[in-house]
Amino acid sequence: MTPDDITNALTQRFGATAQRLEPEAWQIETTKFRILVLLSQDHTWLRVLVPIAPAQEAQALIDHLLAANFDATQETRYALHQDVLWGVFQHRLESLVPTDFEAAIERLESLHEQGLSKAFNDFVEVRIRQIIQVAKLQGQSLESTLQTLNHFYEEGLMGNLAQSATSREEVLAAWRRQLERLWSEVQP
Repeated sequence: MTPDDITNALTQRFGATAQRLEPEAWQIETTKFRILVLLSQDHTWLRVLVPIAPAQEAQALIDHLLAANFDATQETRYALHQDVLWGVFQHRLESLVPTDFEAAIERLESLHEQGLSKAFNDFVEVRIRQIIQVAKLQGQSLESTLQTLNHFYEEGLMGNLAQSATSREEVLAAWRRQLERLWSEVQP
C-alpha cells in the first residue's frame, strides 16, 4: 500500500472523520473511538493504534491480555505505552494489501469496543474455577458451595453490607449460573 492508498481506504471507511495529519500520520476520531495510523520515518512500516484503557485499569489483567495476544487477537496485539493500554497493528507497508488493512482496522475497533470486559471475564472465570476446585477438594457439593458464598455475602466478606437484598440476590444468581456452568468441567 502507498500513503495515498491508506488515505483512500480510511476515507472510504470513515468519511470526513479520517484526517491526514502529515505525510506520515492519519487520525480517525469518532464519538466511539480514536484511531491513529502512523508510518515509520522511512515509510517502510505501518502502525495502527487505538487506545483501550488506562494502563492502571489493565494492570490486574495483564496475564489475560498477553494470553489473548497469543490466542485471540489475530493480526492485532495489546500493548502498553505512555500509561495507556493500546490495540496495535503493525505491518510492513510494502506487503500490506487493502483487505488485510481493513481487517486490522475492524479488529482494532472490536478490541476497543470490548475494552477490558473480555479479559475481566476471563479473569473471573479462572477465579471461579479455582473456587470450584477448592470446594471439590473439601468435599463440598454445588449447593453447599452456594450456601458458603451466600454466607460470605450476608457477613460482608464478599460484596457490600449496604447492598440491597435484591442486588445481592442478582449477584448470587450470577454466581449460581457460573458455578453450574463450570462445575462439571473442573476436576479436584
